[in-house]
Amino acid sequence: MTTFHSTRSSTDALTSKQAIRKGIADDGGLFVTDQLGETTVDISALAGKSYQQIAFDVLSVLLPDFGEDELKQCIAEAYGSQWSDERITPVKPLGDDYVMELFNGPTCAFKDVALQILPRFMARTTPADGDADEKIMIVTATSGDTGKAALAGFADAAGTGITVFYPQGRVSRVQELQMTTQTGSNVHVCAVNGNFDDAQSTVKEIFGDQELAERLAADDHVVLSSANSINVGRLVPQVVYYFSAYAQLLEQQVINVGDEVDFVVPTGNFGDVLAGYYAKMLGLPVRQLVVASDKNNVLFDFLTTGTYNRNRPFYETISPSMDILISSNLERMLYYMAEKDPRLITYLMNDLAQYGAYEVPPQLLAQIRQLFATGWADEDQVRQMIAECWRANHYVIDPHTACGYFVMRQMPADPGTPRVLLSTASPYKFPRVVNEALGLKADGTDFECMDELAAATGTEVPAMLRGLESADVRFRDCVEVSDMAHYVEQCADRL
Repeated sequence: MTTFHSTRSSTDALTSKQAIRKGIADDGGLFVTDQLGETTVDISALAGKSYQQIAFDVLSVLLPDFGEDELKQCIAEAYGSQWSDERITPVKPLGDDYVMELFNGPTCAFKDVALQILPRFMARTTPADGDADEKIMIVTATSGDTGKAALAGFADAAGTGITVFYPQGRVSRVQELQMTTQTGSNVHVCAVNGNFDDAQSTVKEIFGDQELAERLAADDHVVLSSANSINVGRLVPQVVYYFSAYAQLLEQQVINVGDEVDFVVPTGNFGDVLAGYYAKMLGLPVRQLVVASDKNNVLFDFLTTGTYNRNRPFYETISPSMDILISSNLERMLYYMAEKDPRLITYLMNDLAQYGAYEVPPQLLAQIRQLFATGWADEDQVRQMIAECWRANHYVIDPHTACGYFVMRQMPADPGTPRVLLSTASPYKFPRVVNEALGLKADGTDFECMDELAAATGTEVPAMLRGLESADVRFRDCVEVSDMAHYVEQCADRL
């Protein structure tokens, strides 16, 4: 039987449903299963399958305690008419390379792939102690995209509430409006005076606060869980699109079954690229996973030196969703690369908490570098890539995707190995930055920038984003980092 336990100890034995409901382990570790890779997905049967069929093949391996009917129902509800492309994550040519669009969901960012299905997973879990009145409150910190995607997924979902914290002034105006105008009787949105790392670290502390958990259970029948990629139910749906990309390349006769593929992944929290590592462990022929960072290049430094050090300047960049110095999901990768040694992970994470840094053994770094390559782009390079990609391919990319495009362009191409760039967000979420890069008018409102971009490029503004101009702002709260736990209690009282 597949069971889940913390990256920092192997004493737990939770089902996937229990791990999804709980979100994070009591010791602060992330849930993993030692059975990952024992069962693989048949890549020879991928071609011609729909996204939904591939999702069933992959998720039934990763979440085996979900029954066939309930898994198929979750998939049907999550990947339906709310997507603007029936392929869900279409792969398109980009010069000699390929781009996989992950932004065709209801909030125009890759987080939709997982956050459309996570609430469906959550609804099929049951309270650990049999409290029939128990409600789940999702508490999430966002660097920009997770917040809205989680709000859209959980709004008015029975038996749940959601509270989202975002760093004040450190998300784009469009991202902020997406969150603060969210409808739903069970949603709360609050800015935090601090950066994303401050907010995410405090959310982890809130999950680990046993006294708070006891008060919430006794007073409000509420348990907390996460919609960040620290939750295994947020992570595993992202594995699916790597298999979907492979299927589409097979159908386009770019590759034959068994041929290797490289994936270039813009990432800050390491979840998006970790899903590619999981795909490789499930049998997908991945040659290389390329980690692309912005100026907050803590992952680049780690993957080149073996030292992870968050004691460094924090930069606010034009790719705000990647402005992260504490990459939570790296912990899962280290667990598997270190031959599932929870003692080493505990040692490293204690060093990170105590000193703000850790160093992995040289042999472990060598093993990691066999699969993971890396690069980063500064803001001038990001702007240049947005312009170059449009000029060369007549394809508009957002600033996060542009980080990946820069890194991909810097790497020597192997003619025999296709490269797929993961495009993580619609350029219309960052219209001012994109317009500036393309030399278009960028001094009006974000919505005027959207219209200008559409007119100049012949692309279409997503209706959901354009409609934000007239949407009512519901949430204007802003708290200090130290007051986040109190805010969570207030939100629980209202559930």
